[in-house]
Amino acid sequence: MAGPVYDRIAVLGCGLIGSSIVRAARAHGVAGQIAVFDLSPEVRARVAKLGIADVVASDPVQAVGGADLVVLAPPPGAIASAAEACAAGLKPGATLTDVGSVKGPVAQALAAIAPPGVFVVPGHPIAGTEFSGPDAGFAELFHDRWTILTPQQTDDAAYPAAVRRLAEFWEGMGAKVELMDERHHDLVLAVTSHLPHLIAYNIVGTAADLEEVTQNEVMKYSAGGFRDFTRIAASDPVMWRDVFVLNKEAVLEILARFTEDLQALSRAIRWGEGDKLEELFSRTREIRRGVIALGQESAEPNWGRDRDRK
Repeated sequence: MAGPVYDRIAVLGCGLIGSSIVRAARAHGVAGQIAVFDLSPEVRARVAKLGIADVVASDPVQAVGGADLVVLAPPPGAIASAAEACAAGLKPGATLTDVGSVKGPVAQALAAIAPPGVFVVPGHPIAGTEFSGPDAGFAELFHDRWTILTPQQTDDAAYPAAVRRLAEFWEGMGAKVELMDERHHDLVLAVTSHLPHLIAYNIVGTAADLEEVTQNEVMKYSAGGFRDFTRIAASDPVMWRDVFVLNKEAVLEILARFTEDLQALSRAIRWGEGDKLEELFSRTREIRRGVIALGQESAEPNWGRDRDRK
C-alpha cells in the first residue's frame, strides 16, 4: 500500500472490536494518526498504558477533531448517543461509520445526527470472540472475515467514493467487504448470529436452573456441544441486550420459524422417525462443511489477545 487510506481516524469505544480496529489499522498501515475515546476512564487509562493509539482523548469532540474517518464502536444501544456526543467535532468530508450488529435503526439515527457534508456509511465486521475490553483486541481479528457496509440512499455525487474508500480501509485490514441493504442485513444476522446467541443464553440458563437438581453434574460432565454454548453465552451481555432490543422484528420473525421447525423435530423424536432425523442431521452437517470451506471458522488466537497485556 502506497500510504494510509485515512490520514487520521478516531475510534469511539475501545472494547474488543474498537481495540482490534486500532491494532489492525496500525499493523496494516491504513491509518496515519489514531485517536481513541471511551466513556470509561479506566478503559482510557488502559488504552494509554497499552500504547496502541496516538491520542487518548477525554472528550469525544476532541477525539474526532480533524479525523477523516470516525468509527463508532460502543455497544449497539449507545451508538446514536456516541454520534450525538461527537457530532460538533466532525469535519465536512469525514466519513462516519459504526460496527454494530444491527443496521436499520442505527443507520436512521446516524443519518439524522450527522452534520451536512459528513458521509454516513454504516458497517458491521462479522468477527469477534466472547472476550471484551481493550485487552481483548488483536490485529488479526478481521483477516478473511466479512465486513458488511450498508450505504445510504443519497444524491451526493461524492458519496460512492466515500463508500469505496471505507471498503479499501477494511480490505487493507484483511477483511472481505460486501455491500448490502440494511434491512436485509438485519434479517440475515438474525439467522446467522442473533438467534444462535439467544439459544445459547437460554440453554445455558436452563442448565444453570438444573444445577440444584443434578448437583453439579451438568457442569462436571459438559461435553463439547454444551461447552460451545457456554462460550457463546459468555459474550458481552450489554451488547447482546442492545442487539435484541434493536433488531426485535427480525429476531422474532426468525424465532417463530425456528419454533415451528423445533416442533417438527420434536414430533419426529416422539414418533421414532429416524429417517427424518438422519436427513436433517446430514443436511446440517453439509452446511457446517460449507462454513469451513468458506473460511468462516472462528479465529481466536490466544497469542493475539495476550501479547499486548502489560
